[in-house]
Amino acid sequence: MVVDMEKSISRASSRGDVNSVLSRHTEDYHLYVSKSNPSANLAFQEGHDLKKGLHARHVTMIAIGGALGTGLLIGTGSALAKAGPAAILISYSAIGFVVYMVMCALGEVATFIPLADGFAGYCNRYVDPALGFACGYVYLFKYLILPANQLVAGSLTVQYWVSKDKLNPGVWITIFLVIIVAVNILGIRFFGEIEFWLSSLKVCTCLGLILVLLIIALGGGPTHDRLGFRYWKSPGAFNHFVDKSKNLNIEGDKGRFVAFVSVLVTAVFAFLGTELCGITFAECQRPRRAIPKAIKLTFYRIVIFYLLSILFLGMCVAYNDPLLVSAKGSTAAASPFVIAIKNAQIPALDHIINACILLFVLSAANSDMYICSRTIYGLAVAGYAPKFFSKTNKMGVPYYGVALSFLFCLLGYMTVSTGAAQVFTYFVNVVSLTGLIAWACILVIHIRFMKACKAQGIDRKRDLAYRSPFQPYGSYFALGLCVLVILIKNFTVFLGKPFLYKDFITGYIVLPVFIIMYATFKIYHKTKMFAPHEVDLVTYRDVIDAEEAQYAAEEEERKALREAQGNPRDKEWYYDTFVGWLF
Repeated sequence: MVVDMEKSISRASSRGDVNSVLSRHTEDYHLYVSKSNPSANLAFQEGHDLKKGLHARHVTMIAIGGALGTGLLIGTGSALAKAGPAAILISYSAIGFVVYMVMCALGEVATFIPLADGFAGYCNRYVDPALGFACGYVYLFKYLILPANQLVAGSLTVQYWVSKDKLNPGVWITIFLVIIVAVNILGIRFFGEIEFWLSSLKVCTCLGLILVLLIIALGGGPTHDRLGFRYWKSPGAFNHFVDKSKNLNIEGDKGRFVAFVSVLVTAVFAFLGTELCGITFAECQRPRRAIPKAIKLTFYRIVIFYLLSILFLGMCVAYNDPLLVSAKGSTAAASPFVIAIKNAQIPALDHIINACILLFVLSAANSDMYICSRTIYGLAVAGYAPKFFSKTNKMGVPYYGVALSFLFCLLGYMTVSTGAAQVFTYFVNVVSLTGLIAWACILVIHIRFMKACKAQGIDRKRDLAYRSPFQPYGSYFALGLCVLVILIKNFTVFLGKPFLYKDFITGYIVLPVFIIMYATFKIYHKTKMFAPHEVDLVTYRDVIDAEEAQYAAEEEERKALREAQGNPRDKEWYYDTFVGWLF
C-alpha cells in the first residue's frame, strides 16, 4: 500500500497534481486510522488541527533559544564556585555530548514521521502506550510550573533597577504575563517570528560576552592585566566540596570528586530546554529539511556558546572570587560574566547584561507557555487528556491549553508573600527532574525505533532523511548517563547533617510518580512493549511524504519563477548561505 501510494505521489508530483493526491489520501488515512485508533485523527480534523507556520530558520532558532537562558548566564557562576574551572569544563562537555545525542535521536525519529502529539505520541507509537502516558504528563508538569518560575525570575531581574519597596513585584509579573499570553494567542507565525528575533538577540549577546571574556583574558581590558590561565594554577583548576549550610568541608581528591559530580547535575539543568524544539516539529513546513538542519547546527552551537563560555569564564574569574562566592539571586550581580567585567573595571556593562538576562527570561517564559499548550494538546490528541484541550482557533492555537498555562502562571504571585514563596520554591524543585526523564524517554524511543527499522527491513542509511551519528552506542551511552544523573541529582542531601528531608522529597518525588503512572496505566490497560516487528512504521508516513512533495514542488516553482525574472538569489538564499549557520 505504501509503495503504491509513494508511486502515485511521484507521478502526481511530475504533473503538478500533488494537492489532489494529498487530499485524497488524507481521506484514506482517516478512514484507516478510524478503524484502529479513533483518537489519532483528531490532529487532522477542522477545529483541532495545528497550522504549519514554522520555517527552517524558526525551528533552528527555537532549538538554540531553548537552551540559552539564565542557566548559562547565571547558573554557571554557582557551578564555578563549587568545583573550579576544569571541573565545569569537563562536566559541561560530557553533558553537551548527551544533549547532542538526545537531539540527534529526536531528529531521526521526527524526520521519519513528525507527530502532533509530541513525546507522548512517539512513546505510544514506538515503545509502549503506558510510557507515552507517563512521559507526556511528567513533561506537562514541568511546563505547568516553569512559565510562573520565569515570570518570577523576570520580576527579580527588574529589581536590579527598581527595588520591591518602590514597586510590588506582582506588577512586573502581571505585565510579563500579559505579553506572553498575547504572543501565544496570536498564532504560530507570530510566535515563530518573535522567538526567532529574541533567540537571535540571545545569540548576539552570547557571542558578545564570549568576545569580551577573550579580550579580558588576553589583557585587553582597562587594567591591561593578562590573565591567561592564571586562575587554573592559583587557586587551582579543581575545588573541593564545601556546604556551609551543614558546616561540611570535604577536602582532597574525594572532595574534588564530590564537587565535580555536583556540578555534573548543574550542567544538566543549564542544557534543559534544548529538546523543546521537538514539540514544534508538527507545526513546521518541510520537516524533513528543517529538522536535520536544526539538529546538525546544535553541535556547533553547544561548542561555541557553552564550552567557549565556560573555558573563558574559568580564565577570567577565580572560583574563590569574593563576588562569586557571595552572589545570590537572578540579577546581573549573580552572573559570573558581570563579575569578570567588574574585575576588569569596564563600566556600565552590568546594566546591559541585566537587560539581556531580562530578555532571556521573557523569551523562556514565552516558549514555556507555548510548550505547555502544545503538550496538553498532544495528550488530548493521543487520548490521554480531555478532548476539548485539542480544540484550536482559526490560527491553529490550542486556546484551552494556553488558558491552562495562564492559570498556572498565577502561581507566580505566591512569591509576593514570604511564606508562599518557600512553597513555590518547592514546586520548582519538584519539576526539575522532569527534563531528565524526558531525555531518557527520547533515547529509549530512538533505541526502539532503530530496532524496529532493522526488524522491518528499513535501511537507516538509505531510507531515512536524517540518521543519528555514533549509533547505536551513542544513544545507549547517553541513556546510561541520564539514568545516572537522575539517581544522583540530589545526592548532597545525604552528606553531613542535618538531613534536609524537604529537599530530598521535592528533588526526587517526580521519579516515583513517573514509575507509578507508568505501572498503573500498564496494569489497568494491559499494555505491553511493542516487539520490533510490531512497531507501526507505515501509518502516517505517506501523508508526510505527500506534504513534503507538495512543499518541494512549491519551492521549485518559486525558484523557477525567480530565475525567469533574472533574480535567482532571494533573501532566503542569502540567509541560508551567510547567516543561517548561526542564526
